[in-house]
Amino acid sequence: MVLLAALVIGIVSGLRTMTAPTAVSWAAKLGWLPLQGTSLAWLGTAPAAWGLTALALGEWVADQLPTTPSRTVPVQFGARLVSGGFSGAAIGLAHGSAVAGLIAGLVGAVIGTLGGRAARGALANAFGNDHPAAFLEDGVAVALALLALGALK
Repeated sequence: MVLLAALVIGIVSGLRTMTAPTAVSWAAKLGWLPLQGTSLAWLGTAPAAWGLTALALGEWVADQLPTTPSRTVPVQFGARLVSGGFSGAAIGLAHGSAVAGLIAGLVGAVIGTLGGRAARGALANAFGNDHPAAFLEDGVAVALALLALGALK
């Protein structure tokens, strides 16, 4: 279950870079993810949770802008890999397998990045507009994060 949760949180990173670490932080703060006594215990603090929330909300707004680059350009793709790997490692660390969590998070980030691009493109074509597709993608990212982390509590 832990590796599946790390894979899914990586997929979330592929959809929305900052949503995954935000969800991990809130899960640690709420006691769903036992990071106390680890090097990532700071994720469970109020400043981390609220700061990451602000970054995630900013990303959701920026995603709606026509000048936002594709998620597959090197910088964007790299950020999603870092986010997915980090978030997966945090899940793994809380359950004794940080390296396995890191790998699962990286794999998930690739799946989420490429699959998310394809799905959003298809939805945007179907809607005739990218904005509804983007809002739907936001919702899917949040739902997957809750599913992954809620399963661990």
